[in-house]
Amino acid sequence: MRQARREVPQEYLIIPEYPALENITMIRRQFLALPAIALATPALAQSAMAQSDRTIRLVVPVAPGGSQDIVGRLIARHLGPVLGAQIVVENHPGAGSNIGYELVTRARPDGLTLLAGSDSLSINKSLFPRLAFDPVEDFAPIAQATSVPQILVVRADFPAASFADFVTRSRTNPAAVGTPGNGSLSHLLIELVQQATETRWTHAPYRGGALAVNDLLGGSLQGVMINIGAVTQHVQSGRLRGLAVSTGTRTTALPEVPTLIEAGLAGVDVAGWHGLVAPKGTDPATVTRINQAVGQVLNLPEVRERLSALGIDPVDGSPEALAAKMREDAARWAPVIQRIGMQAD
Repeated sequence: MRQARREVPQEYLIIPEYPALENITMIRRQFLALPAIALATPALAQSAMAQSDRTIRLVVPVAPGGSQDIVGRLIARHLGPVLGAQIVVENHPGAGSNIGYELVTRARPDGLTLLAGSDSLSINKSLFPRLAFDPVEDFAPIAQATSVPQILVVRADFPAASFADFVTRSRTNPAAVGTPGNGSLSHLLIELVQQATETRWTHAPYRGGALAVNDLLGGSLQGVMINIGAVTQHVQSGRLRGLAVSTGTRTTALPEVPTLIEAGLAGVDVAGWHGLVAPKGTDPATVTRINQAVGQVLNLPEVRERLSALGIDPVDGSPEALAAKMREDAARWAPVIQRIGMQAD
């Protein structure tokens, strides 16, 4: 890790008015001793980096407006004050998020460049086998911030009143089901569902979930599989109906929507995630410091309320837990990607 810049805290630059000359001399000696203290005490140097006025970049690898961008900006807005630093959010969309991912892998591992990561890191490991970097191994996981259920939604006036009805109708009249794109978690989930129910849907990939939802509302699609945050308000308002959520338990935002397990698909428990990762090689002390700060942010009432309104659950986990999840998800989705013969360049 690059050594923290030796900056003198502001409080040492403000010399109060002492009547005695020996007090001024004492303060001067403390001032001159600071560089030696910073060199001898790594913890102090680390604290100086965290509390400095240096800017931290948070790279969001998708376009503005989606849930990953919303959550990334929400965390950044509150994380800056906790770390005592300015955080600037930069959107670098494209190539299945790989443009933003590679940008971060090439950054210095100094804690000043972070990535708003998601479940696509694990998926991209198999989906893009010829990348110049490893989407799982070339990052230092910091914290999983959220757990994001997927949900199958239809228009409120669609004849199928339940997931079972939707499946039955699809056997005689295949449904067109939209997702945020080829290789998205939503896409891989509908592949699992089709295999489990022995049905075939017409997959309609979109460049972003909002476009798919718009076409569903307009009547061009029969269903959409998407992360719950993208449609919570539509379901609550009655414009859309939720047929099933992908997690093992029902969500607090839409408790009336049953799970896929309740619908008879044993073992189908899938959730996406948002979180922070850093370039590989980032000092463990820096990772720990940011992880603890993220935990503080997730406990703020306004943050929890905002996530709850989106139907997203906060998760305060360790770097090791996120590392394990990334590897487990990569192993889970690799055979699905191979089975459907999907591979991107």
